[in-house]
Amino acid sequence: MTKIYEKAPAKINLLLDVLRKREDGFHEVEMVMTMVDLADRLEMEELPGDRIVLSSQAGFIPLDEKNLAFQAARLIKERYGVSRGVYIHLDKRIPVAAGLAGGSSDAAAALRGLNRLWGLGLSQQELESLGAELGSDVPFCIRGGTAVARGRGEVLESIPAPPQCWVILAKPPINVSTADVYGKLRASELKNHPSLSDMLSAIRSESFTEMCDSLGNVLETVTLDRYPEVRQIKDCMAKLGADGVLMSGSGPTVFGLVSKEAKVPRIYNGLRGFCKEVYVVRLLT
Repeated sequence: MTKIYEKAPAKINLLLDVLRKREDGFHEVEMVMTMVDLADRLEMEELPGDRIVLSSQAGFIPLDEKNLAFQAARLIKERYGVSRGVYIHLDKRIPVAAGLAGGSSDAAAALRGLNRLWGLGLSQQELESLGAELGSDVPFCIRGGTAVARGRGEVLESIPAPPQCWVILAKPPINVSTADVYGKLRASELKNHPSLSDMLSAIRSESFTEMCDSLGNVLETVTLDRYPEVRQIKDCMAKLGADGVLMSGSGPTVFGLVSKEAKVPRIYNGLRGFCKEVYVVRLLT
C-alpha cells in the first residue's frame, strides 16, 4: 500500500508587527517568517472505509478533531468529495504551543501529502487557500521558504532566504495561548514598531548584522510582562553571546541567531540551566 511522507518544519518570526485590530476581530499584521530544520514528520496511507485515524508517539497532543492535521484531512475530504479513509502517523518533534507553528505546519504537511496520496492535482495556490481556512500560519507553512506575511498572515510574498546562521531555540516549561496574547494586545497604543523595510534590506543585502539589528516582535509587550521566565531566557541568551535574540510568534519560545559555531556550545549549555527544551538548528534555506 502506498505511503506518503511529509516533513513539517517549524517557523520563526524574524519580524512581527501588528498594525491594527480589524473589524472582523483579527489583527492586521506584517511579519517576516522563515523555517528552521526542526521538524515533525507525517506518514500517511489509505484506510478502508470513510474515516480518519491519527496516531502519534507524543502522549500530550489531541488525536481527534482538535488536532489541526486531523482538521486538514477532514477539510480536504469534504471539499473534494473523497470517501476514502486515511491513517496519519504524526512523529512530533516541535514543541507544542511554543510560537513555532508546529500545529500549522502539521496541517500544511497533511494537505500536501493527501493531495499526493489521492491524486487531487491541487495547485500550491489552492492548497494555500484551503490552509487559510484552518489557521493564519498554515498558508506560509504550505509555501515554505521565507516570506513577508500580511493581512491576518495569509497574504504572502516570497523573499530571498536570510543569511545562513545557527539558531538556538529555548522553550520554557509553560504554554502560551496565541489568542490570549492577541486579546491583551492594545495595537492602537503601540509606540515602537519594527521596521519591515530595514529587515528586507538586511536580507536582500545578505547582512547578518543588519538582520540581527532589525529583529522585532510587538507581541513581546504582552508575553514578557505576563511570563517573566520568557524575559529571563531572552536576557540570558543575549548575555551568553547570541548575536540577535527575539521571541518567536506569541511565545514562549525564544530564539538566538549565532554566526560563529564556536559560540553555540556555551549558549546551549548556559540555557540548559533554565529550561530542558533547548534545540540547536539551522535556517532551512
